[in-house]
Amino acid sequence: MPTIEFPYGKETLPFTIPESRFKGELVSCMHRYRADKSQEDLVRDALANPIGTPRLSVMAEGKKRVVLIASDHTRPVPSRIIVPLMLSEIRRGSPDADITILIATGCHRDTTREELEAKFGPALMRDERIVLHNCDSPETAYLGRLPSGGGLVVNRLAMEADLLVAEGFIEPHFFAGFSGGRKSVLPGIAGRKTVVYNHNAEFIAHPRARTGILDGNPIHIDMLYAARCARLAFICNVVINSQKEVIYASAGDCDLAHRAGAAFLSDKCRVEAGPAGGRADIAIVTNGGYPLDQNIYQAVKGMTAAEAAVRKGGVIIMLAKSGDGHGAPEFYKTFAEEKNLDRMLDTFMKTPRESTRVDQWQSQIFARVLKHAALIYMSDAPDEMVRDLHMTPAHSIEEAVKTAERMLGTGSASITAIPDGVAVMVTE
Repeated sequence: MPTIEFPYGKETLPFTIPESRFKGELVSCMHRYRADKSQEDLVRDALANPIGTPRLSVMAEGKKRVVLIASDHTRPVPSRIIVPLMLSEIRRGSPDADITILIATGCHRDTTREELEAKFGPALMRDERIVLHNCDSPETAYLGRLPSGGGLVVNRLAMEADLLVAEGFIEPHFFAGFSGGRKSVLPGIAGRKTVVYNHNAEFIAHPRARTGILDGNPIHIDMLYAARCARLAFICNVVINSQKEVIYASAGDCDLAHRAGAAFLSDKCRVEAGPAGGRADIAIVTNGGYPLDQNIYQAVKGMTAAEAAVRKGGVIIMLAKSGDGHGAPEFYKTFAEEKNLDRMLDTFMKTPRESTRVDQWQSQIFARVLKHAALIYMSDAPDEMVRDLHMTPAHSIEEAVKTAERMLGTGSASITAIPDGVAVMVTE
């Protein structure tokens, strides 16, 4: 009988599935990929051979004020490796440059000092200037209109820089196609009104606003336009495996370098929903463990992989530690106050783009998942909170599977395992 290791927080949970019920394990080939160089050398090589731009050290020549956009606590970006190498490149071209590391919090909560130190290490924390983006701050710059018509507002500190660059990582993204690249600007350092307009219900429901799709994706189109308007001159993005290790790096133009990384990733993380034929009755999925499973809000990303792998009316078992609880007050309030999912979705679709509510996009996708399958949620979050979010709480995988069997009325339901739902692109 196959035993699957499921990431959960900073540990893994083994679970054995009877052979007769095992539909398959959906795992990105990327996790078995072994690079022929060290993580540092992969990043160095990317920085030395940028795509579509001069080398960063050349671009930094004569620049006095440089802003480096870095990811926040919700992203497993190996910043300890990427950022020091980027700083070294910048200072090679401009030894006296005034450099600020701007944390792209988007509309997330502030990253704590402890989280920053874990991300960058104590030396960088001591030696560099680090500023948290605040999407509600009046210290912003208006750059005009997005292709969709929304106003583009970004962090003023970034706009006052002579050179704006960004680090990041590329993974499948459930409505932007892929993370990384242009997302450092929108939503990373954009104003709240800009973010919510870009994430409007019409765009979220668009058939091209899906995992692995860039071309024709209205959300991506706005994001790339924002990055160009903000003069994002250079990026260094990586692809990581399940151990959060760098296995690929690309650098240079915010679109060309990003697409190179997305192409590498796509080739290795597409999996078929039913490798043994057809979708499963039950899908067990995670958000890849820490740091992506810190709250219920973020766990919706992994749920969408299970949505594609489980039959209509089946059961999704989501394993996400969720030590931060729901992670988004408006997201929680939406489900706690409205029990009718059809009415909720109808309200979203009737909401004008400019009136998009905070976290409406996540609620819209979550409601779509809940309409497709029942959801059992194993976490450290309070049971009442889980129930308020229209899910059934569980405290072990064994308990969750037994609950799923009761829901389905059978002890022989087929099971698909997805150890890292944010790392795969599930296709029919």
